[in-house]
Amino acid sequence: MSFEFFISKRLIRNNAQGIKVSKPIIRISVISISLAIVVNLVTIAIVTGFQNEVRGKIVGFNAPLFISKAGATSLYECDPIHKNQTEIELLKETEGIDWINPVCYKPALLQSSKYQDTIQLSSGKDSMVQKQDIAGVVMKGVDKNYDWSFIKKHLVQGRIPKYDDLTISQEIVISSKTASNLNFHLNDDVLTFYVKDQPVSKRYKVVGIFNTGLEEFDKKIVFSDIREVQRVSDFGISTEISIEDTISKSGSILLRANISGNTSDLLFDWGKGPDVYGGILLNQLQDTTIRLIVHQMDYARNLSNPLDTSYISFDCGNQLISAQSLKRDTDNLIYREEDTPNSFFLFSKNQKIKVSTVSGKGTYSDFVTGYEVQIKKWEDLTSVQENLQSSIEMKPTKYGELLQIQSITDTQGDLFAWLNFLDYNVLIIVILMLLIGIINVGSAMLVLIVVRTNFIGILKALGSTNWSIRKIFLMQAAYLIVKGMLIGNVIGISLCLIQTQFGIFTLDPSIYYLDKVPVELTFLNWLMINFITFSVCILALIIPSYVVTRISPTKAIRFN
Repeated sequence: MSFEFFISKRLIRNNAQGIKVSKPIIRISVISISLAIVVNLVTIAIVTGFQNEVRGKIVGFNAPLFISKAGATSLYECDPIHKNQTEIELLKETEGIDWINPVCYKPALLQSSKYQDTIQLSSGKDSMVQKQDIAGVVMKGVDKNYDWSFIKKHLVQGRIPKYDDLTISQEIVISSKTASNLNFHLNDDVLTFYVKDQPVSKRYKVVGIFNTGLEEFDKKIVFSDIREVQRVSDFGISTEISIEDTISKSGSILLRANISGNTSDLLFDWGKGPDVYGGILLNQLQDTTIRLIVHQMDYARNLSNPLDTSYISFDCGNQLISAQSLKRDTDNLIYREEDTPNSFFLFSKNQKIKVSTVSGKGTYSDFVTGYEVQIKKWEDLTSVQENLQSSIEMKPTKYGELLQIQSITDTQGDLFAWLNFLDYNVLIIVILMLLIGIINVGSAMLVLIVVRTNFIGILKALGSTNWSIRKIFLMQAAYLIVKGMLIGNVIGISLCLIQTQFGIFTLDPSIYYLDKVPVELTFLNWLMINFITFSVCILALIIPSYVVTRISPTKAIRFN
């Protein structure tokens, strides 16, 4: 045991000298250190928990990294890219990546059913009105391999959609915010409109309702089958054969290829090989089926690739029918649609001809909006992004597409800037609390030195050095600091545990995105706060301890 430690230990136990003066100051210093530890621990625990909770919700809707076509600035307005690319499959082996899944986004309008509501008139009387609301959303198409853990965690009603390989699911999951705004309930049929060249309406069934508290995303995102979103997005091309309503000047019926989607560099095979003509003329009809194969020309390799096949068939009762016999005085065809959407009748003077069409399956399933990339650790975001960028950016794929990697911190920059700004608030609070603790402990140390001036003089007379005497008082100050830290840790950790278990302190979800104050105190943060507090206080007390060097032994021994 060192000389300084022995003396310091005896002085700590001996409270007789100057107790009336030193005891209140010492108590204040211990309380200030305890308060600094409590405030700093709780502040860091709350800010860390808040940042992780909000970030987890943002990442739950959109993965940390997103692969899309180069040039896209928004996740929801990207040009499609080809699915099942070799380059994407190879990225799954990149260190730090957990999984990569394709997704599709498509803006849509949800329309509520008509319902009765009560409004108050200017006269003060209530009046019943019939309302029907609409809301703009983004349909997020996902496949059966999608990680639903985030939505399951926040699911308040229903279940997750069931997807299989045979049929396209018509089940969707919406937020409680959307359900409330449009008066939707579990298992309701939802009328949805898609804005295209020809607007399309679809009906889906609500099988799940979630509530994350992140209102910006809750009111916008609707989860759907990726195949359904691909189909309504006009990805790739889809074909069908139609009959022009007017007889041509040569007295023939014109069959035309109707193409939706990308119509560039197409060739049409009506049975005699690919050609540039998107239609054929029929002078006579008989029982037959006509097939159309649409090709896309690859001029770089001088090859044509078949994309889609559609059919039209005529049932004439085994008789040849002149196209002239089908027209009216206006040269238009006479036809009537059947109950089925893909068949109708043409009429001659003596009979009717049934026409059936089979649309092509389309190539929409070959395209996606992009790929979500989930990483194993958030801390690896920058390094994983750089690895992916070096692997695929500025390197055309086999389809000639240029890809890009977008980080969630870029696409949701405002939210992450707000979260990062909280770090400055924490830094200010920690510094202020440390200053308060340093000032109070420094004051206590000066009091301890003053009330033991006589003792200091005796030690100097016996040959003790100034540094040895200073160490004695620094050890006493260290004891006070440790005592205050122990009390502060007990209180601070207890408060964090109570909030974690019982959620006593609540928040307004519409403002803070959370319904209660989140708390997350890691061992590293706890160790950092205690180490910094102790180290900074001890270093700061070296200056007040310098007073010892100014005390004269002869004057101090006579000091009363």
